[in-house]
Amino acid sequence: MGLGAHIGMWDVALVALNCLTRPTAFAVFTILALGSSAHAADPAFGQYLAGECVTCHRADGENKGIPAIVGWPEDQFVAVMKSYKDKDRPNDVMQNIAGKLNSDEMAALAAYYGSLKAKK
Repeated sequence: MGLGAHIGMWDVALVALNCLTRPTAFAVFTILALGSSAHAADPAFGQYLAGECVTCHRADGENKGIPAIVGWPEDQFVAVMKSYKDKDRPNDVMQNIAGKLNSDEMAALAAYYGSLKAKK
């Protein structure tokens, strides 16, 4: 078995990083470590995803029969969405919507709604 069979992705990355300047190496390593979650908590991505949410939840934060989600703390938003996804909370509509979302999308929605302020 040749040497190449024992070298993993991170080994190759570390060798390549040795050829770069320290700031560039740090940036490349950070991007590799974050992988696909680099945009996970991006409010702009959350705003893009929120199109389905505003069908029921008011963007102004008013509660008119459907709970307001504007201004929620991000950790609380994600916990609630995961509980719908896992069907621990009863609501067929929310279970269906949350069931389609991955963790990155939930975090992005949480960042977006957490950044909004309810109108008074």
